[in-house]
Amino acid sequence: MKNVLRIEELAMAAIGIFMITMLDIQLSWWVYLLLFFAPDISMLGYLINNKVGAFTYNLFHHKAVAILILGLGYATHNQYLLLTGWLLFSHASFDRIMGYGLKYITGFNDTHLGNIGKKKA
Repeated sequence: MKNVLRIEELAMAAIGIFMITMLDIQLSWWVYLLLFFAPDISMLGYLINNKVGAFTYNLFHHKAVAILILGLGYATHNQYLLLTGWLLFSHASFDRIMGYGLKYITGFNDTHLGNIGKKKA
């Protein structure tokens, strides 16, 4: 079942990346790559504490937030909101392919997909 979910996330990431290519925004390929990984800056919240870290990480990795931004982008015909929404959506799917889920306030390794990282002794 885990592989079926990963394939589903792969399809969503591919759709998001394809939709980005359809936008009327001309940037260098390396800028798109940099922007794709930009949501991971939200992990800096963990420098404050687990609660802030989980909030900031989940805010930038929650697909509902991405869909809300996409809705605003389509409603206003704003290419940059669409870019942001598709980037957040496809990045969240990419993270789930890698096994990173939304975080609990108990720590970075505790996710809705299960525990990640090394097991505690």
